[in-house]
Amino acid sequence: MKVLKNIFPFFIALLVTPALLLAQSNSTSIEQRADSLYQNYYEEQALELYSQILEQEPDNFKALWRSSFLYSRIGNRFDDEDKQKKYFNKAIDLAKRALAVDSTNTHSNFVMSVAMGRKALISGASERVAAARDIKKYVDRALKYDSTNAGAWHVLGRWHFKIANLSWIESVAADALFGGVPKGASNEKAAKAIEKAIDLHDDYLLYYYDLARVYDEMGQEQKTISLCKTALSKPSVSPDDDEIKQNCRELIEDVQ
Repeated sequence: MKVLKNIFPFFIALLVTPALLLAQSNSTSIEQRADSLYQNYYEEQALELYSQILEQEPDNFKALWRSSFLYSRIGNRFDDEDKQKKYFNKAIDLAKRALAVDSTNTHSNFVMSVAMGRKALISGASERVAAARDIKKYVDRALKYDSTNAGAWHVLGRWHFKIANLSWIESVAADALFGGVPKGASNEKAAKAIEKAIDLHDDYLLYYYDLARVYDEMGQEQKTISLCKTALSKPSVSPDDDEIKQNCRELIEDVQ
């Protein structure tokens, strides 16, 4: 009888262990496919797989921050503002969950700055100004934890550009609600930050277009045109690249 008692747990282990290994293997396989899709800009398919991972592993850090980033990117392509808001709110929610898992990681802070920035662009003047302070907080943290995060440098550049060129309505809202606009923003700082992003990741077309916009605002026509032509010379990789190239062509026409 004692022998049977000792053998019984052994047989249970034999039954349970393969099931656990199979579950782990399936999870790993899904994550590998999701990562490959993400890296090759098949973004909707990658998001679907990361969502499956989160159903099984709600605290999977990579799936959380990458899903947040993908919701921000995909949502930005909609023309319907209600759809955009739905996606950006989901991106913020996932970024909050990623921050709850690891608040000292560059990625969780970066995707929160992106999600908040995207939502701010479709919000009213007071909401945009209110969000500006939090966006700066999160992007600063992202760079604190990894100064080689190209995306964070880009967000920082966009932040400087936006704050340095606030509309009259936004300036009034800032004065009324917050005692003025955040200090220290400038087009020069915007240019330096986006140039840093390009140094770190020189194949991302959006960086060139956004930097060209900064130089256009600064009245530097040759740099504006040169950056746009550089973007046009690069292959289209992401789903947004063809539209970015068209924006570059239009900016060249406007400048010339």
